[in-house]
Amino acid sequence: MKKTFVLVTLFVLPVVIYIFFASGVYNFGKLPVLTENVEEIGIRGEEVLANKITILGFLGDNIEVKKGNAFNLNQKIYKRFYKFNDFQFVMMVPKGAEKKVGELKKELGNLVDMQKWNFVFSEEPTIRKFFESLDTKLTLDENLGTPYVFIIDKEGSLRGRDDDEDEDDGTKFGFNTASVADLNNKMVDDVKIILAEYRLALKKNNADRRK
Repeated sequence: MKKTFVLVTLFVLPVVIYIFFASGVYNFGKLPVLTENVEEIGIRGEEVLANKITILGFLGDNIEVKKGNAFNLNQKIYKRFYKFNDFQFVMMVPKGAEKKVGELKKELGNLVDMQKWNFVFSEEPTIRKFFESLDTKLTLDENLGTPYVFIIDKEGSLRGRDDDEDEDDGTKFGFNTASVADLNNKMVDDVKIILAEYRLALKKNNADRRK
């Protein structure tokens, strides 16, 4: 009986664990596409979103009120993932808020390298049009901001969840930066998934080239 237990532990249990995790990768290996062809942002003739995994946000012009949100996002998401290649933050901000953004960057910069925090200043119609291209059930407030941030893939598609237990229709378009729980319990996992998705695709492409 003891030998049988040892054999099961050594040979059968690892196989069961492998199957369990393999099925998990299959089921959760890709983050659902919720909106295709999100409008591109152009700065001095260069595309901002193309070929990048982007965490997109809309700070609004009341940045002093959003500092807590930015701090949560910086600590829980940015610090954890900013060293990955092709990963960036892009924050849309109304023109006229440049000084406030400078102060925010200085505060956040005391905690981490800010090289992949990008701020794009635009007029109100441009910001609203860009936000509408995400095609979510969310809205911008009167300051052109929202506490929610979004995951945009390298092809310019909005990624999220289509089976979220906390959403009425299961669709989770964005993550609430005012909620540390939402960032810790959901957004961290989803960013991991999309980064792993592109890493696996890169490995496959490299393997195919060597054949």
